[in-house]
Amino acid sequence: MSKWQQVKIGELCRIEKGKTGIQKAIPGNYPLVVTSKERKSHNDYQFDTSAVCIPLVSSTGHGKKSLKNIHYQEGKFALGTILCAVIPNDFQILNPRFLHLFLHQNKDKVLVPLMRGAANVSLSIKDIKNVEIPLPTIDIQEKIIQKFEKIDTDVNIINKQLTKQQTYIQKLRQQILQEAIQGKLTEEWRRQNPDVEPASELLKRIKAEKEKLVEEGKIKKGKPLPPIKEEEKPFELPDGWVWCRLGEVGLFNRGKSKHRPRNDEKLFVNGKYPFVQTGDIAQSKLTNYNIYTCTGYYNDYGLNQSKMWRAGTLCITIAANIAETGFLTFNACFPDSVVGFKSLTNEYLPKHIRFFIEATKNELLKYAPATAQKNINLGIINKLAFPLPPEREIVKITEKVENIINQSIELQEQTEKNGQYADKLMQVVLREAFESN
Repeated sequence: MSKWQQVKIGELCRIEKGKTGIQKAIPGNYPLVVTSKERKSHNDYQFDTSAVCIPLVSSTGHGKKSLKNIHYQEGKFALGTILCAVIPNDFQILNPRFLHLFLHQNKDKVLVPLMRGAANVSLSIKDIKNVEIPLPTIDIQEKIIQKFEKIDTDVNIINKQLTKQQTYIQKLRQQILQEAIQGKLTEEWRRQNPDVEPASELLKRIKAEKEKLVEEGKIKKGKPLPPIKEEEKPFELPDGWVWCRLGEVGLFNRGKSKHRPRNDEKLFVNGKYPFVQTGDIAQSKLTNYNIYTCTGYYNDYGLNQSKMWRAGTLCITIAANIAETGFLTFNACFPDSVVGFKSLTNEYLPKHIRFFIEATKNELLKYAPATAQKNINLGIINKLAFPLPPEREIVKITEKVENIINQSIELQEQTEKNGQYADKLMQVVLREAFESN
């Protein structure tokens, strides 16, 4: 089999820079190709043809060479000023769809290395013209395109099914959490254990522990929380359970970060004390709600204006990412946009509270004002109507939920792997086509 001819793009194509300022574009009837995968729109068009559109700036910026997307566009379209259109001079010699397949598949080999600049990394049209591409006959180009489109269709079908599966998994988790806080998961367990101590006794012990801490001067006496009204109870509780205010079952306190600005270098120079932010807590959902990351490390000055929380503390976000939860795996500080919970009796109670917060997240969001920076306050957390199970039942609920959630995590990981396999299949087929000639 003979090797395909290698030809420079500039010998086969004309290259034109986009003319539409993306921020100033007026929405209209024509696609506007930008650096992201999704198209915007414009009220005018620059091209009426088929073209490969290449971003001329790095996708990640900050001095890094990167191109996430190489676009293919047909018909009448506008093009952003930070992209260029590569248009074959003769479509009977070079099919633009074939050119797109090659450049997108090989962008990290033939385009990204050509990017230059320190802060603002960019790609020049002159360099694009000198990029060499393989040039098989037009009938071979079309066969490769047809093969790709068939696989692309199959992969899209697979990915849609995988997306549905992941949606079902998320709904399953939410349903399990809802059944957990309503006592439905442990109906059979209650039938087998009719003489379990009621939750009211657990609540009395928690109250006694609080009073002891107040007498010892370790905490301040809080204001009494209002009794639960009937209209606040969203469902009927099983026998032995009790409605109470969430603030009655332990100690909820906001983190501290008094110094402003919060990212002042003065807080972090030679730091050694982990500082956890809301993003770290939100990210913990990827690691079974265990917080392994931190935004930075406080020094002694940073620690003095904050507060250290012990590993195992349940963290609840009340600003930015509202009602995200996770458990510290190390001692750490966090700001006042995070609430920490300390249990005074049952070691399983923080996990049950996490189930409750996640199951009622949409309700919590209703308390957040409709502003750019959404937030709720500690008072809202303390006043939430909470269905408290008996102490022994909390342990059983935790075991059942974690068992089901762990199975769902395994299923989701397998689903994600299947999606990766499908995408890799497409890449392998294209690589085989271009490299085997």
